[in-house]
Amino acid sequence: MLRRVRWAVAAAAVPAVLATPSVLSHYYVNLLTEVAIYAVFAMTIDILAGYSGRTPLGHGAIFGVGAYFAAYTVAVAKAPAWAGILLGIGAAAAVSLVFALLAIRTSGVSFLLLTLAQGMVVWGICVRWTSVTGAENGIRGIVRPEWVADPARFFYLAVVVAALAACTLHRFVSSPFGLTLLGIRESESRMRTLGYNVPLHLVLGFVVSGTFAGIAGTLYAFFNTFVSPTNVALATSVKGLLMAIIGGVGTLFGAFAGAAAVILLEN
Repeated sequence: MLRRVRWAVAAAAVPAVLATPSVLSHYYVNLLTEVAIYAVFAMTIDILAGYSGRTPLGHGAIFGVGAYFAAYTVAVAKAPAWAGILLGIGAAAAVSLVFALLAIRTSGVSFLLLTLAQGMVVWGICVRWTSVTGAENGIRGIVRPEWVADPARFFYLAVVVAALAACTLHRFVSSPFGLTLLGIRESESRMRTLGYNVPLHLVLGFVVSGTFAGIAGTLYAFFNTFVSPTNVALATSVKGLLMAIIGGVGTLFGAFAGAAAVILLEN
């Protein structure tokens, strides 16, 4: 019954999404595009906070790293958009692996503070490495590919990416691996007793989360056409965590409601 309801909601959402650009102004289309991007970001935080029992405060840095690499590749190195996307996602995955290896053996407040410190290190680099990041001036001139230059087309792209990310992450948390993460959240000691490699599962979960945060970051770089240290700052991490909390930690799809609430109220 629940599956039928989900399919019915999805079927009703398709015509609504297709009609959105023709019904709403560009301003509201851009707001909904931002909601779709941040929904993906909030879902990545929910993977850790809701399913692994680790609440991060440094995910904004991973999101921003993806945005920065995509921006630098396209705006400064003048490489194709696809190269910026791949580099942005790859860089975010690499940074999330480093973060995970350093933080994953902690939990609770210790994990929260350590990921906060990791995010502040990335923010400090972005502020001081002026020759690469542009410091507070940021990186401008990020040109979208022609086929998504129009706001309506970019909106469709963002919605498709968000839908694919939601389906992929749902399959991930519903898999035996995802259920293992839930078991770790409930009782690490019991999972160790049953023979599970808890640190390895948490590292892999963190990397999956960080990779999708990189996808959201690269998409945001092309949406905003400007990247600055604000995108890696603590405020970005808190914003994503707030979206996950409002939508319901551990629900995954609640990230869409949380992102909509925060973005629309913010504007």
